[in-house]
Amino acid sequence: MTSLKESRQDLPESSPTYCNCQDAANSHVYLQQRSYVRFNFSQLCRFTVSLPLIGLVICFVSANIFQQNDIHETHCRVYNVIPSISAITGISPQRYIWRIVIALHVGPRFLTSLVYHRFYLNQLSRVSQSNKKSYLFHVWLALSLNLIEQAALIGVTYVSNRENYPIHEKIFCVFMVSSQVHMLIVLKLLKMADFGREQSEQRSYFFKRCLFYLSLLCTCGLLVFFVKHRVYCHDMAFSWFSFFEYWIAATNMGFHATIIIDFPDEDIIVGSNWKSSKTKIK
Repeated sequence: MTSLKESRQDLPESSPTYCNCQDAANSHVYLQQRSYVRFNFSQLCRFTVSLPLIGLVICFVSANIFQQNDIHETHCRVYNVIPSISAITGISPQRYIWRIVIALHVGPRFLTSLVYHRFYLNQLSRVSQSNKKSYLFHVWLALSLNLIEQAALIGVTYVSNRENYPIHEKIFCVFMVSSQVHMLIVLKLLKMADFGREQSEQRSYFFKRCLFYLSLLCTCGLLVFFVKHRVYCHDMAFSWFSFFEYWIAATNMGFHATIIIDFPDEDIIVGSNWKSSKTKIK
């Protein structure tokens, strides 16, 4: 039979000890954690945000060097110097590079969506009593729009414009609308929660607001030149469309990158359940 002293030596020093009241005369219950993995959440976010940026750079550079004729082809057959994102990610082998990048990107993105959802719920105490119901509605709306945006990103990635342009175009519109409205809802949530009391909060809100307005401005420019290209077939109209498209992608990445400011020191811990072991006393 194992003694109490020997059993305690087998356990980590930091393991808490609890007494089983039903059998206190001859036993004690010890709880210990088997194992855990810890990594910095901010580093994970940096990695997640950098993936599509790196992927776009690789696709843009390689496509312009080796496949210029393929990426500059337009609907109206007009002169074009800036290929669209769909053009550089829709040809082979760039489409496979882009799909791998997005596959690695969306997993952590779903995690950050849930983290932000919990973060907004924790700000409920800052909201006035009269706005709490509206605030909770917008919290769930922000989560829904974020998930729709990510689903549309997956769809627009794996249904390329060369494979099925009508479906690709519709999914792209869903991505654009959900992305813009999500940014707007987030800004409204932060304003309702009086976000900005600390210096880091002020910095995060400032960048989010600037990126949203820049994205909105670029979206207007994109729509104007899309009409000029598709309806009037103006020279260089598609180049300007692509120019604004890259800026929209950059502002979207930047908006999501502000999570680094919101969660600078947090860690993610993955561990097993606590294990109980009963040891009898001689």
